[in-house]
Amino acid sequence: MSPSNLLVIFTGSIAAYKGCEVVSRLVQCGHRVRCVATASALKFIGPATLEGLTGAPVLSDAFAPGVALEHIALTRWADAVLVCPATANTLNRFAAGLADDLAGALFLAHDRAKPWLVAPAMNPAMWAHPATVAGVARLRGWGVRFIDPEAGRTACGENGEGRLAEPETIVAAVEGALAKPARKLRVLVTAGGTVEPVDGVRVLTNTSTGATGAMIATQLARAGHEVVLLRAQGAVAADGPCREETFVTFTQLQTWLHRLLAAEAFDAVIHAAAVSDYGVDMVVMAEGSAPVAAAAGGKLASGGAPVLKLRSNPRLVDGLRGLSRAPFTLVAFKLTHGAECSQVSEAVRRLFAHSGADYVVHNDLAARGADGRFPADILRPDGTVAVHCPDRGALAAELVRLLEDGPIPPPLS
Repeated sequence: MSPSNLLVIFTGSIAAYKGCEVVSRLVQCGHRVRCVATASALKFIGPATLEGLTGAPVLSDAFAPGVALEHIALTRWADAVLVCPATANTLNRFAAGLADDLAGALFLAHDRAKPWLVAPAMNPAMWAHPATVAGVARLRGWGVRFIDPEAGRTACGENGEGRLAEPETIVAAVEGALAKPARKLRVLVTAGGTVEPVDGVRVLTNTSTGATGAMIATQLARAGHEVVLLRAQGAVAADGPCREETFVTFTQLQTWLHRLLAAEAFDAVIHAAAVSDYGVDMVVMAEGSAPVAAAAGGKLASGGAPVLKLRSNPRLVDGLRGLSRAPFTLVAFKLTHGAECSQVSEAVRRLFAHSGADYVVHNDLAARGADGRFPADILRPDGTVAVHCPDRGALAAELVRLLEDGPIPPPLS
């Protein structure tokens, strides 16, 4: 790998000594490294240590003479930023957008097209605390890449998940984030829910925000791939260099899929849109009255108890392969709500059978946390779980890896 400019931010953890080993290894790999240390970090390691390792002065005070604009200059200079070790305090301050120290200002001024990685280190109870869990989920949603802590004995003597990852793991993650994809993929991502009109102003729809699809599109784009995000008109937009097209109704989504897959070659299609199974065919306003065609224009009279006559919409995912002039990897999504394991297995099996998908992402609405975390499993065609993802950010990262590296290997027997 060619040398890169790396900014390493130290925060106040006893694991800072392992951060010094990380810096040493990065320098030995040929990278140009600058260090920032919070006031708390300097209680554990001295600036002379980091200056000796990097050959560059260590910055700590955002208001020191001559460094007033370093929170801008350093983020423009760096090809990637690593926070190592990252304390619970730091993660929660980042998630709150606080910028009253140099580390926080660097985070807010960061060029979000570049990798920002964090390697947490803390007591297991602090890592599992709802405030930290919510902060981590929020940061993942913003594209922050986590080098998850390891389980074991922590410095305080307790056992659990919270130990800083080993230096070789962290260095590998940094270099992996800097690596350009071996080939640039073209990926079509669908997101958001369809809207089915009842009349000119009323609709049937669902609660999908499109956040998962938008996050997947964002991470693919930031990894250097060419992405088309086909999203519902009111859905979350991607936070990255994506081409976006919008739809409202099932018919519009269907038309866009036909158009895009017939005209363009994609390496993968990630079909995360929440597509309505039914459309409104006719509306009967009162017993004995003539039915009115849905969306015929205008507004149906209020009052009474109108009866909606629904029609089944075809399953769009089933016909996607037939629309394309080139083969592609297909990732389908299955949402359940409070389903038993046997029900999930059967629903996923049926989806694989009729769609021909390469992978199915399953999540259950009942598992969505109050903090917004939405766990998901990526499943293989044989129904086994390839990867469990604790939240949307992890899901997006795993799908990027899946598409870049090829099929996920089978589990060890």
